[in-house]
Amino acid sequence: MLKIFVMGIVTASLAMASFGIVAASGSASDEKVITAAEQKGMAVTIYNDDLALVKDTRRVKLGLDFNKLAWRDISGQIRPETAQLRNLTHSAGFRLLEQNFDSDLLTPEKLLEKYVGKEVIAIRTNPVTGVETRETAIVLAANNGAVLKFGDRIEAGNPGRLAFPGVPEGLRDKPTLVISLINAVQGEQNLELSYLTSGLSWRADYMAELSDREDRLDFNGWVTLINQSGMAYPNARLQLVAGDLNRARQRPPMQRKVMGMMAEAADAMQMKPESLLDYHLYTVPRSTTLAEAQTKQVALMSANHISVTKQFLLSGADYYYFSQSADLGQIPKVGVFLEFQNTGDNLGLPLPRGTVRVYKKDSQGNAQFVGEDQIDHTPGNGSIRLKLGEAFDVTADKKQTDFKRSGGEGRHDGVVEAAFQIVLKSAKKESVTVVVREPVPGDWTMVSESQPHIKRASGIAEWEVSIPANGKATLTYRVRINRQP
Repeated sequence: MLKIFVMGIVTASLAMASFGIVAASGSASDEKVITAAEQKGMAVTIYNDDLALVKDTRRVKLGLDFNKLAWRDISGQIRPETAQLRNLTHSAGFRLLEQNFDSDLLTPEKLLEKYVGKEVIAIRTNPVTGVETRETAIVLAANNGAVLKFGDRIEAGNPGRLAFPGVPEGLRDKPTLVISLINAVQGEQNLELSYLTSGLSWRADYMAELSDREDRLDFNGWVTLINQSGMAYPNARLQLVAGDLNRARQRPPMQRKVMGMMAEAADAMQMKPESLLDYHLYTVPRSTTLAEAQTKQVALMSANHISVTKQFLLSGADYYYFSQSADLGQIPKVGVFLEFQNTGDNLGLPLPRGTVRVYKKDSQGNAQFVGEDQIDHTPGNGSIRLKLGEAFDVTADKKQTDFKRSGGEGRHDGVVEAAFQIVLKSAKKESVTVVVREPVPGDWTMVSESQPHIKRASGIAEWEVSIPANGKATLTYRVRINRQP
């Protein structure tokens, strides 16, 4: 009988006991073990929300009528209720009877637990002579150590090594799906096991580089793949689904050990998207291997010399239209934005949600990071708008110059007239334009202003204020707001 010897400490909780374990290996006699060695094809579709569909095809020799397969090398985070086995060679007369997911993995403590009430052999070695002695014992308990009953005594602590006659049924060294089926044709056939699993995810990452004049952009997209499912997916046909997929609420995932990850950049052609219901499906143009505990990057798209518009934006707030206030709070910041259209050469395809990181070369030609922003799922021909940060050389000073209220009893009732002054300054060597955007509440009318506004929406007034090089510009306006109940 082949025996496996596990020496030393069983677990951290059994460290005081410090005994070894010996067990015979084996599986149920009527099972046919199917491993990755029989694998003929692997296809993986990964969704945004820690979910993937795995299709694993293997060449299996089946007997006539009843078969019991132990399908190994599957994801440890499989959702077993989604598992489905199909016969791709002879589907007629192929019928599933039962399937069981054995996730109770073989460990020293699990093996000891399974032998509570059963006989084991305690093996001791004389430290002086080296002679081994063996004695039969019954395992009484396996909580925080072994409690063993010998013929004339009960011992706890360090009994030496323990030898077990075999591995109990259902205790596996790897996650295993055990499938019972009826088969009508004897011989080798192609079987496909499909299932949903957690532990596989992807995200889109984009890199954009601004030209010296800040009017052009090079834009590159990458797909970052993360495999923490506990297994590898060799030479897989890989597809990615972008979109907000509705899922029934699941139990929180089991805690798992955080595994180290390595980054690998994969040389790939641009992915081709297609519609899938109301989502978008991206197909990696060639097979790729997702190793266990690996982070991999695959090229998504690349486009150069995209026309881009830079905008300075000063956004206001509606709360300071309700009362008189000399101090409007913190000093307003002028935001810096970039905007471009998802059109043109190598653009126009749906872009998955992700992070865009923007760079620009300095005077020595070194690319420097200048900001990042998130984009949502963006359809073809859509607009992409990025906030890079706050302007350093363009500043604003805003104050309320007048406030009047008539009628009404509450703070938000009656007719209000409020006047404001905004002084914009620039230390840049060229002239710039700042968009001033004010959210004006209620039914409002612009009474006076130093330059005409644009009514972008029912509650939005907007001005485009030009500032000369190393200069300043002042915007003043008075607005009347009718808040009658």
